[in-house]
Amino acid sequence: MNRYIILLRGVNVGGNNILPMKELKCLLEDNGFKNVTTYIQSGNLVLQGDKCPEKRIGDLIESQFGFKPAVLSLTESEFKLAMTNCPYQGFEGKFVHFYFCQEAPKIDKTKMLTLATETERYELIDSVFYLHAPDGIGRSKLVANIESCLGVPATGRNLNTIKKLISINMSLMTND
Repeated sequence: MNRYIILLRGVNVGGNNILPMKELKCLLEDNGFKNVTTYIQSGNLVLQGDKCPEKRIGDLIESQFGFKPAVLSLTESEFKLAMTNCPYQGFEGKFVHFYFCQEAPKIDKTKMLTLATETERYELIDSVFYLHAPDGIGRSKLVANIESCLGVPATGRNLNTIKKLISINMSLMTND
């Protein structure tokens, strides 16, 4: 079995697509996934499963909870590479964001330049868009329009969450 970091897009946000992590963990374990660990309520999982678990996880959520979120799965090496490639690791974790895209972004550079503030810095490496937003993302026009700037759906996580998921994965490896 392979180990994956699973990122669910748009769950438990603004009272929509409610997905209790404890119930999700049981559902996945009951359906053959191993060592399922969840982190916070925004749809972060580390688990072991067969190849390409996205469709299976999406279908299970749909059958049990009545909606089908976008599911992005990354192998351990893909996830670690995303961390290694981050050009903003030296900054405070809550101000550094990773936007994972399932397909190659088609960036609208003009739109991005128009929306970004003077303090926001960003870089696209492979299919991960990295953003350092030292003033936060709550009022960021760039973040509010991120998918239209990227041209593809994306799911975002901050650096603190990325580090925690790597830590969870490492602890599971020592238990194997």
